[in-house]
Amino acid sequence: MTDPMTRFQRLQQRYRDGDIPWDHELPPPEVIAVAAELPPGRMIDLGCGTARACVYLAARGWQADGVDFVPEAIALAEERVRRAGVAHRVRLFTASVTDLHFLSEAYDLVLDVGCMHGMSGEELQAYASEVIRLTRPGGLYLLFAHLNDGTSSEMSRWIAKGEVERLFLPAFSVERVEHGITHVCDTTWPSAWYWLRRRSC
Repeated sequence: MTDPMTRFQRLQQRYRDGDIPWDHELPPPEVIAVAAELPPGRMIDLGCGTARACVYLAARGWQADGVDFVPEAIALAEERVRRAGVAHRVRLFTASVTDLHFLSEAYDLVLDVGCMHGMSGEELQAYASEVIRLTRPGGLYLLFAHLNDGTSSEMSRWIAKGEVERLFLPAFSVERVEHGITHVCDTTWPSAWYWLRRRSC
């Protein structure tokens, strides 16, 4: 795992260079499916990048918040939100997802597409505490993460098997997990989508 400052600098440079292969017009199919299934409510995208999920859900009646610690990402997100005409439904914050003290209202949907899996140790614990705090009882936490299945030292920076369950149970129940393989350019990683439901107590 890289330390937070090194990770920030690497991502900042990628945004400055336009080297962001994960940036697409639409959010992943899993997010689109959730948007079709749930009635509009309040959502937050942790590590929102250029706000593709926020824009998509806001256009469907959601109140959407996005958080990213890279100012260049938020600048692109603001422009995307403006072009889509959904600025009245979207708030964007430049901040770390491990410290969201400025947010207090709970969310119906908490989304993370590839943010958490870059963290480790105390960062993960702080992140999990914020997710638990900000997801309303009965709300959905939808997570996509690259996984470290123990087969290669190259994947040591990803989330270890069982880590998601350790961090979020019993505050959440696991509704569904779908394992797969992610392809980015010439590299592949094991990955998974998690649907976690916030327990009432």
